[in-house]
Amino acid sequence: MGCVTSLLNTFLFCFSTLLIFLSTISISTDTLTTTQSLTTNQTLSSPQGIFELGFFSYTNSTWYLAIWYKNIDHKTVVWVANRDTPLENPTGFLKIGDKGNNIVLIDQSLHQIWSSSNQTTTTTTSTRNSILQLLDSGNLVLKESNENYPTKFLWQSFDYPTDTLLPGMKLGWNLDTGMERHITSWKIKDKDPSSGDLSFKLNYHGLPEIFLWNKDQIIYRSGPWNGERFSGVPEMQPTTNSIKFIFHVDEHEVYYSFSIENQILFSRLFVSPIGELQRLTWIKTTQVWNKFWYAPKDQCDDYRMCGPYGICDTNASPVCQCVKGFHPKNQQNWNLRYGSDGCVRNKELDCESDKFFKLHNVKLPETTLVLVNRSMNLVECEDLCHKNCSCTAYANIEITNGGSGCVIWIGELIDMRQYPAGGQDIYVRLAASDVGFGGGSNGTNSTAKVAGIIVGGAALILLALGFFLLWKKNKLQCILKGKTEHRGSLERSHEFLMPEVGFSSKREQSSESNIDDLELPLFDFNTITIATNNFSEHNKLGQGGFGVVYKGILIEGQEIAVKRLSKNSGQGIEEFKNEVKLLVKLQHRNLVRLLGCSIQMDEKMLVYEYMENRSLDGILFDKSKRSSLDWNRRFSIICGIARGLLYLHQDSRFRIIHRDLKASNILLDKEMNPRISDFGMARIFVADQTEANTMRVVGTYGYMSPEYAMDGIFSVKSDVFSFGVLVLEIISGKKNRGFYYANKEWNLLGHSWKQWIEGNALELIDSSIGDLYSQSEVLRCIQVGLLCVQEHAEDRPTMSSVVLMLSSETAVMAQPKNPGFCLGRNLAETDSSSSKQDESFTVNHVTVTMLEAR
Repeated sequence: MGCVTSLLNTFLFCFSTLLIFLSTISISTDTLTTTQSLTTNQTLSSPQGIFELGFFSYTNSTWYLAIWYKNIDHKTVVWVANRDTPLENPTGFLKIGDKGNNIVLIDQSLHQIWSSSNQTTTTTTSTRNSILQLLDSGNLVLKESNENYPTKFLWQSFDYPTDTLLPGMKLGWNLDTGMERHITSWKIKDKDPSSGDLSFKLNYHGLPEIFLWNKDQIIYRSGPWNGERFSGVPEMQPTTNSIKFIFHVDEHEVYYSFSIENQILFSRLFVSPIGELQRLTWIKTTQVWNKFWYAPKDQCDDYRMCGPYGICDTNASPVCQCVKGFHPKNQQNWNLRYGSDGCVRNKELDCESDKFFKLHNVKLPETTLVLVNRSMNLVECEDLCHKNCSCTAYANIEITNGGSGCVIWIGELIDMRQYPAGGQDIYVRLAASDVGFGGGSNGTNSTAKVAGIIVGGAALILLALGFFLLWKKNKLQCILKGKTEHRGSLERSHEFLMPEVGFSSKREQSSESNIDDLELPLFDFNTITIATNNFSEHNKLGQGGFGVVYKGILIEGQEIAVKRLSKNSGQGIEEFKNEVKLLVKLQHRNLVRLLGCSIQMDEKMLVYEYMENRSLDGILFDKSKRSSLDWNRRFSIICGIARGLLYLHQDSRFRIIHRDLKASNILLDKEMNPRISDFGMARIFVADQTEANTMRVVGTYGYMSPEYAMDGIFSVKSDVFSFGVLVLEIISGKKNRGFYYANKEWNLLGHSWKQWIEGNALELIDSSIGDLYSQSEVLRCIQVGLLCVQEHAEDRPTMSSVVLMLSSETAVMAQPKNPGFCLGRNLAETDSSSSKQDESFTVNHVTVTMLEAR
């Protein structure tokens, strides 16, 4: 039996070798006949040499049959036949099937691993006279050799795109056959061509539009075609290189395509594994693919960003606004810049008396479930919508030639966006009292004139009042000029809770004490100028909200970091004095050390010890650097920050609340030891004080605790919340602000909580760490992080408890409750107090600092 098996294997090897030899000596340039095969060391070229068909491998262990641009240096693959069934040996080959009506891919054992017969349009009729040809369009076609009709094929690759849409390809549906054409990303760009998670698909229901999906979640919507472009792509214009966009709708087909008249231009639509839809054009002069357009490109491109009846506008703050006549459904979440709950009507509709409010230049709401009539005009469309009490809005289908067609929305208006120009008009149904003067399609010229008169008169009154108030203000300033202000205003005395630290007792202490009284080494301005090479750009370490930080070297060789306060920063003077007063008395190995200051030449500068590795965020959030932070270093950084906070909260002479703890305010020395920096926002508490309130909330969005951001209440537990965010960022290597998981419903806190309660917490760990970490240590840190970011301040641990939990494997740890600001639905209600989270809040005036790393 063994001899028979050996002989059979030998025969198969010889037979496949013979096929390879025969195909090598007989293959044509752009075609393959029924007597030929294409081996892994051969290619077909299109007639003008634009595209090439052959085999490629990234790993030398799997081979794929593919089409790529022939004359572009780095191989750009545009189609892969066997993307999910690769060859596992380079001795496979491609041939036309025995019946001549399909193509098959054969492996080294002569087994068929891929066939075009698996694709539904392949004909079942046998033919002995077929050829396989690669066209200059990039289309691989199987046809009868004597067939001259340019589109009559037995099979074509254009019907089965992979991740790329080429000119002439159709993305959409053949409604007669039920065939769908869409593009799907690779698993890993330039590494793994198997089917990935991202796909771009056309939905032909209602008014057709195209969606970008991540698995089963929509992440972007094009908007419907309006005759010129997609409603959600206002920049979609034919280019000077003659890219023509095509959208076809009839009873047989619905598809999107594009063509290029300039034959020397290469352009393709591509779904990237990173979650983007990209239009790329080849730049011959630089030999690179240029990202001509991409989506989603900002937060307003995110699907359902502002929920029902919300409209997203990147030029507004916050970006989510309610349509006129509506208000936020969940005011608390809306205040936190989370708008997916959307808006609800101010007043109920009355049907007969309702009017319509015109929104200009918007991306039309989702059109999957709309009513469509292509023969109606806009007046007829309004009449139809008004008679149907379920109609919520209407618009033209096409905007060309003055507009035509009618689309009517019956349900909620979802995923709208405001554009400065280039969008489309839509008419939203409102209660008559909510429309007001001049609003809506049934407003009259007379009402517009009345409104104009009223607005004009009001403007004149306000202008006169403004001049009067300005005159009064200048007069008051003259009266007060030259007087010493021994006490600040009520707001200032309420805000500036700091007792005077580091000032001479010879002079009466006040918040306006002279800076010359500081008990701190003073640096000469010229000394700092020489040390920083006259504040050269080469020495610049970073720039924050109140000034620039430079590296310097003193004459004796000591390296320093100089924070030069911006002269035109009104807030900066208070920050400068605050930081000096605090740091002069603080000494701890995990706090940055202040060496001195300079107050000459109208300059205010702080001089710190220099941190060789700069700020934590510069390494943690940089893909090229984060691998230098192995788990031991990350754990050491977490513990060091905890010890520094414990010193501030409990062990220093005063109880100090930092109020702006974040990754960019953690500096790293040459040994990667962490130092907490930037005490400009910090506050001192007296001995028995546990919390305070401020009318001016300062800090960084993403790190602020709920009670501080919403009510201005800060305490040691505010810092604990920020520390918890920082712990989860250090573990995951991802920012809480700007990180959204899957369908963008969860930020980092919500995602971490979800993974924790589902038992998948270890999936949070940064992949750059590898496998060299202690699972129990990581889980302990994740649990500590989640305990620190709990919604209610009283549930959070103190820093002394945190340090104990981090340092002891036997410490008893509570189970965390749901975090604050997780920006998503609660997966589990663990506390009766959670029922309060639907209450509305009024946000104090918030000042958010976005300081750069130093």
